[in-house]
Amino acid sequence: MIAFLGPEGTFSQAAALAVAGPDAELTGYASVTLAIDALRAREVDGAVVPLENSVEGAVPATLDELAGPASPLVIAAETFLPVVFDLLVRPGTAMAGIATIATHPHAEAQVRRYLLTELPGREVALLGSTAGGAQAVANGEYDAAVAPAIAGELYGLQTLAHDIADAHGAVTRFVLLRQPAPPAAPTGNDRTTLVTYLAEDHAGALLEILTEFGARGINLTRIESRPTKGRIGDYCFSIDCEGHIADARVGDAVAALHRVCADVRYLGSYARGDGRVAPIDPRRSDRSFSDAADWLARIRDTGVA
Repeated sequence: MIAFLGPEGTFSQAAALAVAGPDAELTGYASVTLAIDALRAREVDGAVVPLENSVEGAVPATLDELAGPASPLVIAAETFLPVVFDLLVRPGTAMAGIATIATHPHAEAQVRRYLLTELPGREVALLGSTAGGAQAVANGEYDAAVAPAIAGELYGLQTLAHDIADAHGAVTRFVLLRQPAPPAAPTGNDRTTLVTYLAEDHAGALLEILTEFGARGINLTRIESRPTKGRIGDYCFSIDCEGHIADARVGDAVAALHRVCADVRYLGSYARGDGRVAPIDPRRSDRSFSDAADWLARIRDTGVA
C-alpha cells in the first residue's frame, strides 16, 4: 500500500502511479504530514510526496518531516511530473460568477499573476491539495478550483481556462519514501540525499560542508537551509548530490561530513529520475580511490611509493 497526498485527482496520485507502477494499491491522505505519519506508523509500505517544484522551489512540509526528530525515513525513488493547472468550475458557471477560489498553496503561487489579472479581488482559499479544492467546488463550498484537469473529470467539473500557470512548463519532483533499508545497487547515474547539522555556528561553517563535496568532484543538485525548530538562527542543510553512497567519492565525503558536523542524516541513494546523466571525472572514480589507497598502503608498509 502506497500513501499519497489525496484525494483522488492530485498530481501526487499520478506521481505515485508513475513511481510505484499502474497496479500499485494507493491510499490518499489529506496532507503530506499525514501521509508520512502513516508510513512511520507502518500503516503503509511507502509514501509518495512532493519534494520540490521548478517554479516554487522546495516543499517545506516534506523537508521538515525528513529533517525533524521523528524516526528517519529514506528516499527509495524519484519521479518528475509536468504540472498544468486549469480553472475548474461547476457546469454553467461563468467568470463573472466566481467569487471564491480553492487550491493548494503551491498551486496558488504558480497562478497568482493570472488570478490577479483575470479574477481580481476574488477570495482564494488555501487547502491541503488541488484535488481537495476541486472536490470542495463540486460540493458547492467554493465557486472555482485551480487543479489538474483530471480532478475536474473525477468531480464533474468543467474547465473554464486551461494551463493558467504564470510560468508554463513547470515540473514537480516527487519522491517515494520508505522505512530505512539498504539502498538499491548503484545504476551509474544516481542521487544521494542528506541532511547535515552544524556542530556550531561560525564563519565558514557552510563552506566546510561544501568543501567536502567540492574536493571530491561531487556536484550538488540541490541545497536548502531549514530552521532546526530550536533557537532562532540554528539551521540544518538538506542536500542532494550526484552519486551513490556506495561510490567511493560519495562515501568518503559523507564520512568526512560526519567528522565536521554535529550530525548527518542519510536519506537514501536512488536512481535519478530527471533523465540527466552525470559524468564522473576519472580522477574521482572508484578505481582512482582504490589505486590511491593501495599507494598509501605501500608507503606505510615499505616506505617506498
